[in-house]
Amino acid sequence: MKSGQKRVVIENVYPEINCGQHAAKRTLGQLFTVTADLLADGHDVINAVVKYKPINSKKWQEARMQPQENDQWSAQFAVEKQGYYQYTITAWIDYALTWQHNIERKITDGQRVNIELQDGITLLQEVIEKCSERSARTYLKELVILFAQEKSYALAVEEAQSEKLHQILIEFSVPTFATTYNKILPLYVDRKKALFSTWYEFFPRSTAQKKGQHGTFKDCLSVLPYVAQQGFDVIYFPPIHPIGTSHRKGKNNSVQAKPDDVGVPWAIGNTTGGHKDILPELGSLEDFQKFVEEAQKLGIELALDFALQCSPDHPYVKQHPKWFKWRADGSVQYAENPPKKYQDIYPIYFESEEWEEMWEEFVGIVLYWNAMGIKIFRVDNPHTKPFGFWEYLIAEVKKQDPDVLFLSEAFTKPKTMQRLAKVGFSQGYTYYTWRNNKGELIAYMTELTQGPMKDYFRPNFWPNTPDINPYMLQGGNETLYVLRHMMAATLSSNYGMYGPVYEQIDNAAMIGKEEYLNSEKYEVRTWDWTKTNKLTQLVAKINEIRKKHTAFHFTNNITFCSIENEHLMAYFKQSEDKSNNILCVVNLDPYKRQNGWVQVPRQKIGVKENVPLRLTDLVTGDSYIWHDEWNYVDLDPNQLPYHIFSIHF
Repeated sequence: MKSGQKRVVIENVYPEINCGQHAAKRTLGQLFTVTADLLADGHDVINAVVKYKPINSKKWQEARMQPQENDQWSAQFAVEKQGYYQYTITAWIDYALTWQHNIERKITDGQRVNIELQDGITLLQEVIEKCSERSARTYLKELVILFAQEKSYALAVEEAQSEKLHQILIEFSVPTFATTYNKILPLYVDRKKALFSTWYEFFPRSTAQKKGQHGTFKDCLSVLPYVAQQGFDVIYFPPIHPIGTSHRKGKNNSVQAKPDDVGVPWAIGNTTGGHKDILPELGSLEDFQKFVEEAQKLGIELALDFALQCSPDHPYVKQHPKWFKWRADGSVQYAENPPKKYQDIYPIYFESEEWEEMWEEFVGIVLYWNAMGIKIFRVDNPHTKPFGFWEYLIAEVKKQDPDVLFLSEAFTKPKTMQRLAKVGFSQGYTYYTWRNNKGELIAYMTELTQGPMKDYFRPNFWPNTPDINPYMLQGGNETLYVLRHMMAATLSSNYGMYGPVYEQIDNAAMIGKEEYLNSEKYEVRTWDWTKTNKLTQLVAKINEIRKKHTAFHFTNNITFCSIENEHLMAYFKQSEDKSNNILCVVNLDPYKRQNGWVQVPRQKIGVKENVPLRLTDLVTGDSYIWHDEWNYVDLDPNQLPYHIFSIHF
């Protein structure tokens, strides 16, 4: 049997997400690296390729694998189309390369190799049959004649060992008795926005200039120039749908709403409509579409909140009562996450016997807003809905529009967050909000970028959200906000911030809770969008730097550098083509001056010791010449608590 003649074993293929059940992820133009352990008995030479193709293509392409260390092999290819790819590995004993390897050893040992040259003729004839390059075929045919002539022995020996022959044998290898990996693995390719994006969140109802007045989409138009000036390319709106009146929450989460309380946007639905409708106070559908169009002119996409929950007044409650779980007393248990209670929200009952109809309706919600020009959705609490549902919904939506991206707002258990990424979420919220000291930050970034998560989980770093006023920021000075923003923007290629509250350092908190006092979730706020401070200026500058310097367009390209101070953290980032080299040094102490010695990763930069490096601070414009591997830095938080260096040589 032919299977008994296959000698190469393929093990430890990477990436392989959940035994091939889920796809690895890349974005357009990225390189995708595949590794595997390839083993065979004896000392024969192994050859191998990664075979890959877009899922709808009939023809496989090949990337030649190269040996690394300890029997590991690797290959990489660029992904040039959106959507699903497939890849697998084929490996075989390469008899022609084995022949060349063995004949080289015998020649080096001083042995005469007449018989070995004769053996090579048969192998070369097999290669000739596969060879598609005319000049290579001609060369191989000349060698067949040469190897058969005793008088040309010296020249034959020279050519048998030649690099020219070696490269031809590699390129036109004959895969006899090849082993193919027993799985065809999936890879999903998104548009570039999935990997690099800059988010700004604000409540559209808080955009009116007159205090206490409810903002509209028309008011939002006046905010657009500011957001564009600050360098953000995604605006995220909390839910824009009708808000329930039953059990409506009042100011600061009061269970007794006053007549003029506007309610929580996440309590979706009332008599005027549900998830496919707009809160009348915000304006019309035409006003909404006008905002989307004007944002696009400025290079900004609008992300909408997709929250699968209902107020007790949502039309679904009467139209589809089986979509909710009714208790013995005829009521529905409101949503809760003790000690938090959401009396104004009914959770969806996903185990309903009408689940198929329900799923289709929810897919329809996303496609409805997609038809209005929306290609990004921030999904509220996806970890409280079945994984299988999300896998289905995301796949169905991407069949219609592969440009659609989904951000998972799941501050929950690590493996649950990972599972959501595996089933298709394009990006995920993270624990960055609670990673504060040097050890925590380095450990978390290492987990995200060096372990298995790097191939399927795309982090999106947020220093705050409307739901989270972190203890660290409560009462913090401006320098602390400057620090947390800078690290979010430079550690991760995707980051966002809950805008006006963060930029204007509005950090008053509910006592003993990570929640904002006078939160916009429960009331309309009025913001001065013309107000500037040191933080707003630095936000704009760093966003400009991020766009210009491609090292910031990736998250997994980070290397932490040694620095002799626990309050200082340094990290190096390099673009895929190695042309853009960035060194960030951060003083994590927002109150005290810190200094130390940082080790520059010259090997990664590709520069030998003592070759001078010019480091330009991209924020201040100051330049320094560093000659040594270790260099002194001093950061005063009262001036600027970080360096963002561009490295040139």
